[in-house]
Amino acid sequence: MEANSHVALDLLRKAHPPETASAIFTEKILHKPLRLRPTSPDPNHKDARAHRRLQRLRKKEKAKRRQKPKPLSAKEKRITGIYEISNESKKYEVYVPLYRMWLGYVWEILGMVKGKPTWVTAQTAGARLASADFHGAKLMVVRSKSVSTVGLRGIIVRDTKFTFKIITEKDELKTIPKIHTIFRFHIPQPDATHEEPDPGKIKGISNDGIGPNALVFELHGSSFEHRAIDRATKKFKQRNMTEL
Repeated sequence: MEANSHVALDLLRKAHPPETASAIFTEKILHKPLRLRPTSPDPNHKDARAHRRLQRLRKKEKAKRRQKPKPLSAKEKRITGIYEISNESKKYEVYVPLYRMWLGYVWEILGMVKGKPTWVTAQTAGARLASADFHGAKLMVVRSKSVSTVGLRGIIVRDTKFTFKIITEKDELKTIPKIHTIFRFHIPQPDATHEEPDPGKIKGISNDGIGPNALVFELHGSSFEHRAIDRATKKFKQRNMTEL
């Protein structure tokens, strides 16, 4: 169709002079820019499906990062063996530094200072010791319904809800149930000759920590059947011991 016979030009000539109609027709219709945009990809195209799949995966990964990590189940812990102690680590000397660290820790929670013997009672120290962490403590079994465990002594390497696992001086790993068992442990006085308490230089540290004015405690396992992390926030109350 020629420009002179265009319908739009005929209509413009009826409303405008011929020169004005031609100018409007040329500027607004003949030379009007045609703005194009990219067309959407075919939904059935292979690349479109791959793009949608990639978007779903990215959205799923983003939601997964916002979630808290799922804790391991008991079966997964057994399979991975995260709590197992290797044979190379079943040596008493390996855990002696841990015992020394535990002494410094228990001195701090009991308020024991160098050069000043400290006397504690159940009212002042009972709740603190009940909530304390016993990993690294050195204790001995003094009474138990399991006769074979009486007399065992060593350093606690794992404190579970129902058992203590200890390393004996013979480099043996022993599992002792808490129920119907009474444990005894000693806390020596800090050395008065050092600026800071140094358990490694206290007389008697290799002999169950017994020294001058050492504090002696007995722990009733039947009332201690809690995990270390649970004891830290638990409030213990005084009550009668029916087993006694």
